[in-house]
Amino acid sequence: MTERQTSAGSIAVQIATLLAVTLVAIAGTVWWMNSRQAARPLVPLTTSPLSTSAPTPAPARAPPDAKPAGSARKDLSAKAPEAVPAGADVPPALEDLITRVMPAVITNQTSAGRGSGFFVAPDTVITNVHVVGTDSTVTIRRPNGTTTMARVQATSPAYDIAVLKVFSVVSNQTVLELGTAASVRLGEEVIAIGTPLGFLQNTVSRGIVSGLRDVGGATLVQTDAAINPGNSGGPLLNRSGAVIGIIKSGYVGNNGLSFAVAIDHARAVLAGRADAPRASTGSTEYQALSPAVTSPADQSRIDATRAYEDAIGQLSRRADELDEQWKSFVPQCYQGRIVGAFDRPWFALWDTRAMQGVVASSCVPYFDELRRRATDIQRAVGAADEAARKADIYPGTRRDVLRKYRLDYLIK
Repeated sequence: MTERQTSAGSIAVQIATLLAVTLVAIAGTVWWMNSRQAARPLVPLTTSPLSTSAPTPAPARAPPDAKPAGSARKDLSAKAPEAVPAGADVPPALEDLITRVMPAVITNQTSAGRGSGFFVAPDTVITNVHVVGTDSTVTIRRPNGTTTMARVQATSPAYDIAVLKVFSVVSNQTVLELGTAASVRLGEEVIAIGTPLGFLQNTVSRGIVSGLRDVGGATLVQTDAAINPGNSGGPLLNRSGAVIGIIKSGYVGNNGLSFAVAIDHARAVLAGRADAPRASTGSTEYQALSPAVTSPADQSRIDATRAYEDAIGQLSRRADELDEQWKSFVPQCYQGRIVGAFDRPWFALWDTRAMQGVVASSCVPYFDELRRRATDIQRAVGAADEAARKADIYPGTRRDVLRKYRLDYLIK
């Protein structure tokens, strides 16, 4: 063997040895990695890569000192919040409550302005005496804009409560439940609904009960709910939707200090009883809110009403003079009977069945003059009433003025 051959063989042996060592090292590394991986439990992938939910982990082994599964659940349930007992009185959501009661609250339009009120029966509305004033009938406006007339059925000036009977009854009219102020708690949340300023119909405000006061023998619920002129007569509700008071008054010069007559006082008025106030030991400095801050239209109507009454008053004085002249005319110049009863005796001139006699021939000119003056008064009353109608003076107001001066017969 030559020296070159010996050198080539040595190199081949070295290469073979190096490859063998490398293979052994690789094999050892693979074995070590496999042994480390085997110590970790495998987590199967149960969701797709696009899923937003987390993979479901394999059940974990409980440590030797872990509590049984049942006891672990018992500990968790002990920390859970208490469930509301079945049948507990849970107030409705505020927006649901307001939606439910809103159709029962109305606006009163009177000769003095506008106030609020609410239905307690399909034909019965409660409001304040100072809202209706001296009117015998009022116009009520429902939240849907429809109007109807109502008459003042009963009043309790001592408690400032008035009961109205509606002429046009809606069978499915929403009515409010009457609660009691006896159960009211200080800090309790309350809701006021009404028509502040006379035109913001069915405005809602809320506050708390600030106190219960004895004023003038009446129980008043004091609240900081936003109350303004025009809210008078509206309901003060608790969070269950029951009426606990009739909004009545504010303390002059102080916002956020308002009062409602306890609804308990209204029960006697609804039952037709005159519920006299008991002796009071409280202050009497609470001033009633005006029905409304009058709008321009309302102010125009008020001015027209005053002018109308002044005109009818002047005509009444002319009618009084004619009364005296008629008393002298009948015994001296009229022969026969006058049938019927009239507020003023000369109204018989317009009833063809009333004067069943004759006028003496010498008194015919006098009779003609009386008839002319009576006709002038009749025409003037008719013209004044027509002007009042065009000025949007309410029919009930015009009728009351004419009755007051005994001239309503002339526009029949």
